[in-house]
Amino acid sequence: MKIRFEQTSKDFGDLPVIDDFDSTITPGEVVALVGPSGCGKSTLLHLAAGLELPTGGKVYADEQTIDRPHPSRTLVFQEHALYPWLTLTDNVALALEFQKVKRDEARQQALQWLDKVQLKDFASYYPHQVSGGMRQRASLARAFIARPQVLLLDEPFGALDALTRMTLQDVLRDLIREVHPTVLLVTHDVDEALFLADRVLVFSSRPARVLKEIHLAHLPKTHDLSAYTYERREVLSLLGIDAEQPDAKSGTGGMFI
Repeated sequence: MKIRFEQTSKDFGDLPVIDDFDSTITPGEVVALVGPSGCGKSTLLHLAAGLELPTGGKVYADEQTIDRPHPSRTLVFQEHALYPWLTLTDNVALALEFQKVKRDEARQQALQWLDKVQLKDFASYYPHQVSGGMRQRASLARAFIARPQVLLLDEPFGALDALTRMTLQDVLRDLIREVHPTVLLVTHDVDEALFLADRVLVFSSRPARVLKEIHLAHLPKTHDLSAYTYERREVLSLLGIDAEQPDAKSGTGGMFI
């Protein structure tokens, strides 16, 4: 599914957040949005999800105006949002039950997706009984089980430690390859954006304007930062960050903004 922003603007009262944004995300493309905190990146996801309406311009899904949520577009937040009274299996199956799939069939498929994210042995556990990384794996399984055409990711690994983030980035990449959704990813981790995305949009401070588009589809998908040296420095330079600052790096070399 293609997502298109056409001269899209969004104000909250007297506060302009997004100003005249134009972009097209082609079917199956992974686009990462990076920029200063509060610049409007998450608002763009909410517009694409139909949770917010633009103040000006339009947002389209396959040339149909987006004016409300739709099951074809799935939004994943930083917090796992699992129901604490349901097991991991039942949490994942719920996405299909909402689509009127019979409970037994939904649970059977949920087990298959839990296996894909290495959680089959924890299928009967409740969210409070597993780690944060496991809860986020379950959230990914719930997001992908319905095979959404558009996946909107709002810092899905932001609350996790660096090593867990890298592991889940690999899991997410594999799931994207299997399901082929159109993906919009908001992240403050520049290395995560470079690893996962086909294209990175670097935003200014509020109101959000695109400073530059950086194309990455020709690069290998690897955690070896040397593969992205030029692109990494370019993104950080646009954001006014010195790539050589040691206190701006995580324990695994990730750069956060």
